[in-house]
Amino acid sequence: MHDLPEVASTNAHAFSLLSKNKPPEGTVISTFCQTAGRGQIGSNWESEPGKNIALSIVLYPVFLEARHQFRLNLALSLAVRDFVERHLALEVKIKWPNDIYIGSRKVAGILVQNVLRGEYIRTTVAGIGINVNQSVFRSNPPNPTSFLLETEQTFELYDLIASLCQCAEQRYLQLKSGKIVPLQREYVQHLYRYGEPGPYRRASSGEVFMGTICGIDEAGRLRLGVHGAVETFDLKEIQFL
Repeated sequence: MHDLPEVASTNAHAFSLLSKNKPPEGTVISTFCQTAGRGQIGSNWESEPGKNIALSIVLYPVFLEARHQFRLNLALSLAVRDFVERHLALEVKIKWPNDIYIGSRKVAGILVQNVLRGEYIRTTVAGIGINVNQSVFRSNPPNPTSFLLETEQTFELYDLIASLCQCAEQRYLQLKSGKIVPLQREYVQHLYRYGEPGPYRRASSGEVFMGTICGIDEAGRLRLGVHGAVETFDLKEIQFL
């Protein structure tokens, strides 16, 4: 465990470590003050100092082919969902591909960055940000929540980190043992809006349409039922409304 008083990005720090040596698999870099956290598609992750969890886990999933790298997202999304549900006893969903939602509000995000070697994954840095004791979000993100906002209770961050790492280890070992079908089944069952009609926007045309999530494909792309047919979308091709 590398527990840092302040860092720009735990993922960036992890890659800096990897450039110098090979830390043991499962090495965790954590901080309660991350000044330049990143989310999906280059977005920023707001985290008030001393209030939230920001950490990165170093993994070496050399057993995974590059074409199956979304399976890491499956396992880690389920791990964070497990963790949030364990501590809040609320219904927790995964907003595709890997944001964690309580109701229609985001409580956690995951950024998985892989380094490939040929057809296989060489190294993974999995960044996890969880809103815990923060009550005000000054950057005005669209729909944030936190453990505090959901329960009106504060939480001990170090205890939560130990619990989160345990959940991550359990799901990673499940992935490593080849139990892909149960992971995929659970992931789809816990998807936000699964089986429910909802509004979406196509990135290419700006068209707003109604669709119903019916699953994901082997590459992790979202499958939506649209006007009686099934369409498949990559991350940058669709926006939830």
